[in-house]
Amino acid sequence: MEIETLYNAAISLLQQLISIPSFSKEEDKTADAIEQFLHSKNIATNRLLNNVWSVNKYFDKSKPTILLNSHHDTVKPNKQYTRDPFTANFEDEKLFGLGSNDAGGCLVSLIATFIHFYHQQNLQYNLVLAATAEEEISGKNGIELLLNNEGFLHLSGHAKNPFSGWAAIVGEPTLMNMAVAEKGLLVLDCTALGKAGHAAREEGDNAIYKAVKDIEWIKNYRFDKVSALIGPNKMSVTIINAGSQHNVIPSECKFTVDVRVNELYTFEEVIDIIRQNIQSEVMPRSLRLRSTNIALDHPLVKAGTALGRTYYGSPTTSDKALMPFPALKMGPGDSARSHSADEFIFVDEIKNGIGLYIELLNKIIF
Repeated sequence: MEIETLYNAAISLLQQLISIPSFSKEEDKTADAIEQFLHSKNIATNRLLNNVWSVNKYFDKSKPTILLNSHHDTVKPNKQYTRDPFTANFEDEKLFGLGSNDAGGCLVSLIATFIHFYHQQNLQYNLVLAATAEEEISGKNGIELLLNNEGFLHLSGHAKNPFSGWAAIVGEPTLMNMAVAEKGLLVLDCTALGKAGHAAREEGDNAIYKAVKDIEWIKNYRFDKVSALIGPNKMSVTIINAGSQHNVIPSECKFTVDVRVNELYTFEEVIDIIRQNIQSEVMPRSLRLRSTNIALDHPLVKAGTALGRTYYGSPTTSDKALMPFPALKMGPGDSARSHSADEFIFVDEIKNGIGLYIELLNKIIF
């Protein structure tokens, strides 16, 4: 199908998606719109909660598979918006609206790419399209739910390793360059324990003072292994809470640490290092959003390099973190615009994105 036709369809769908509020956990109406759009192109769809997915017409379990994934949920608009966030307006070659850049432009470009290949025979790879929910909150009812669903697992011809031979393109705004690695996100809830006493007497063991010593270590510690792609691990104390009244020595001080982990450390290694060096109890909230990387000699990366795309390590986390197979984060738009007031995407970014996605896959699937 001609790029111009695909582009026009993609822009029309994006305008519709912008007009429908789709905050995380509230994406049912945009899921409906995506389903209806695909049905209008004579493409059968499957749905699991607010996740919509389709497979190419000549899907063959014996072949490897490339997943084309992006999300249709958005954050809530911030108070600095000067435009209606749910009105898709064109101005100066830009399309304005909430979710236009993150990640509506990516999503509609991947949908257009999927349509381009949908009816083609003799592909060396299957294509699976997944428009998913809850990415903005790293929720469990988005891509993670889909990848663990029996209907989705049955796409594989490998019972023991259902995603053997799979890879993914994850649509997030990267200026169509290739994010080959991402830092993982590890949130730690820490508790310093002391002993209560009266503040006027030499009583008690102040948990705040213990916490301060631990926080000072967290502030100053530097992990040895530094990634060439995404740099060093980074720890930030972001929440602290202690005390009940002015004249009582607190017996407990709780604080939260945001840890961004490069691909050279496991979460378990990071937790062990921290526990060995601070007195406070350390409890991870979750071990789900791990650091990821895709090999630079992977066919997707090699194809992108051949098209003049650069690669880099991303400091932000995406649904790529939840995929048990190699995934390349790449899409039209600019990450710097994400979650900003008066969000927009250049319309040429979408047209060029569709073209580049098609060129990338052409180098692999024929």
